[in-house]
Amino acid sequence: MNNIQSGILESTPPVARYLIFSLTDHGDARRSLRALCDMADGRQTVVGLGQSLVRALGATVPGLRTFPSYAGAGFDVPSTPFALWCWLRGDDRGELLHRARRITHALMPAFRLDQVIDAFTYGTARDLTGYEDGTENPKDERALEVAIVRGQGAGLDGSSFVAVQQWVHDLDRFEAKSTQEQDNTIGRRRIGNDELEDAPPSAHVKRATQESFDPAAFMLRRSMPWADDSREGLVFVAFGASFDAFEAVLRRMVGAEDGIADALFTFTRPISGAFFWCPGMQDGRLDLRLLGV
Repeated sequence: MNNIQSGILESTPPVARYLIFSLTDHGDARRSLRALCDMADGRQTVVGLGQSLVRALGATVPGLRTFPSYAGAGFDVPSTPFALWCWLRGDDRGELLHRARRITHALMPAFRLDQVIDAFTYGTARDLTGYEDGTENPKDERALEVAIVRGQGAGLDGSSFVAVQQWVHDLDRFEAKSTQEQDNTIGRRRIGNDELEDAPPSAHVKRATQESFDPAAFMLRRSMPWADDSREGLVFVAFGASFDAFEAVLRRMVGAEDGIADALFTFTRPISGAFFWCPGMQDGRLDLRLLGV
């Protein structure tokens, strides 16, 4: 456990802030990353590195790749790669704000802050639609097996891969559906969270049930609702020992296998999508030995 960013395995916090950076100065990147290593504890601040940053450092992380893009009937799943992702976890928005400022200043001028997303826990880990999120999340030892790289050698063991998407909900459209239509969209009952045996094939549960894939497509999801002055939705975050499970589920959601798109697309859409590698820890610091940092 000492070589893992432990925030990956912990439940979602009351509040969070996501910082997304692009690389602006290759020559100063290593200095900035060393400063980040001193600040990120892996628990309250979880860090992920994008493929462009790894390549800029002349390095390779086996398994790290670019997020795929898809176009379906009336919807798009975009690929929006970034260099660096920080997930700030806590219970005080003011403390998160000041921590974000410290990290941003430490990374300058090599990195530019491109986006900030504030997120929060709603009820008992519910999406803003009111439905429970992450129902089938693996737990304990199984969570370790699913989310953490093992047996691949120093510098890679203890790390994880994460898929991150920002989804924007049209809650007016969702709330205009009848209760039965809403349940059929998700594939579960909002009251009680029971799975519908007769849910339509487009229901999200039918599209994304992890055991229905061969091999099973288990992920450790740590998604959180977000909102700003005019929009709201879900920051989808899924950790894995590889991206294979996420990509398998996404292909089925967009209908790449059978032409049936996930009913989620009737009221929500992703506006971003990126893959990151979350390094392990060594002596309380991010382990970036694969990158020569």
